[in-house]
Amino acid sequence: MAEMSAGLAGSRTLPEGAGDAMVRLEGVRKSFADNLVLDGIDLNVGLGEVLVVIGASGSGKSTLLRCVNLL
Repeated sequence: MAEMSAGLAGSRTLPEGAGDAMVRLEGVRKSFADNLVLDGIDLNVGLGEVLVVIGASGSGKSTLLRCVNLL
């Protein structure tokens, strides 16, 4: 989903030797019936790193955070 990728401000791959990510998402997909809302989302957040998720209404921000929290 192009909108979600653009809305992940500050997301990046951790530098080599930085250790493991505190939060790592790889290929996250989520749909509600036939409506695919997250498609192939990758995200790494390192220790002490701050991330802001921004995007238009209905672009999947809350859905992404609910997936991180296993809700």
